[in-house]
Amino acid sequence: MELVTKKRLHLFTGRANEPLAAEIAAEMGVELGEANLVDFANGEIKCQFRDSLRGGDVFMIQSHASFEGRSVNDSIMEQLIMIDAARRASAKRITAVIPFYGYARQDRKAAGREPITAKLLAQLFKGAGAERIVSIDLHSGQIQGFFDGPVDHLTAMPVLIKHLKGIIPSDSVVVSPDSGRVKVAERYAKHLDADVASIYKKRSRNIVNEVEALGIMGDVDGKTCVIVDDMIDTAGTLCSAAEILTVNGASDVMAATTHGVFSGPAIDRMKNSTMSKVIVTNTVPIPSEKQFDKLEILSVAPVFGDALDAVFADSSVSEIFDGENQS
Repeated sequence: MELVTKKRLHLFTGRANEPLAAEIAAEMGVELGEANLVDFANGEIKCQFRDSLRGGDVFMIQSHASFEGRSVNDSIMEQLIMIDAARRASAKRITAVIPFYGYARQDRKAAGREPITAKLLAQLFKGAGAERIVSIDLHSGQIQGFFDGPVDHLTAMPVLIKHLKGIIPSDSVVVSPDSGRVKVAERYAKHLDADVASIYKKRSRNIVNEVEALGIMGDVDGKTCVIVDDMIDTAGTLCSAAEILTVNGASDVMAATTHGVFSGPAIDRMKNSTMSKVIVTNTVPIPSEKQFDKLEILSVAPVFGDALDAVFADSSVSEIFDGENQS
């Protein structure tokens, strides 16, 4: 006896970034399912899916970000609970869709007696029942190796480049904020037909976390400069880079990054900086009180929609990006 089954796609979201999840669902032409998330009085979270998931291909969307007074840890726990519930409901395959991966900067031991929390997080998702992770512009590519299963590493570069092509002149310069992002800057520059420059730092040998000098490798005099990075957190490095570019003659400075975390003094720093524009995507929810005149927010829903369609169809994800998401 041979039984031919029809694949069923189920798309759910946690509460950290519901607008992005709704956009992804619209791109895919599907409806978001109901996870029926409930908070108990003591802060514990419960999930109960309304429809049967037995044999289904389930995608759980959640940005690891604070929301509505809840912490990053609450977002992570909420997604883990949803995945566990889907596994116990006999879902055939569960994919954790993580527009912003929490603890990504804790990807190695920088000093003794420190954790590698990015790997711990990957192990938690595997233990909960996720068989695959889909994320975008991870802080470090090595995080892909922390998860014992497939990881589809997407990039927001197509979205950012399309926008930049319409607003920057042809003789612009793409700037890496440090030596570790030079390869990324080179990829942007290739698509924008622009030059490349890099900021370098000299750290003090006597004072911890103190930078003695900033400098530039490359010609920025009279040029529009675009600083590209994966995230903006407190914006200290970004605003210092913008200042040194302006001092060295840049006619205009803007930033183009994927994740707008905007912690602590970030908003005030960017408002008072020499940058004319700060371009981010909607991987992290940005409440109205954190939005300002220089800020432009682009949607990565088309990128995720194409990628999740490919995962569901068991076709290539890297072909969507011509392989440029692999490094």
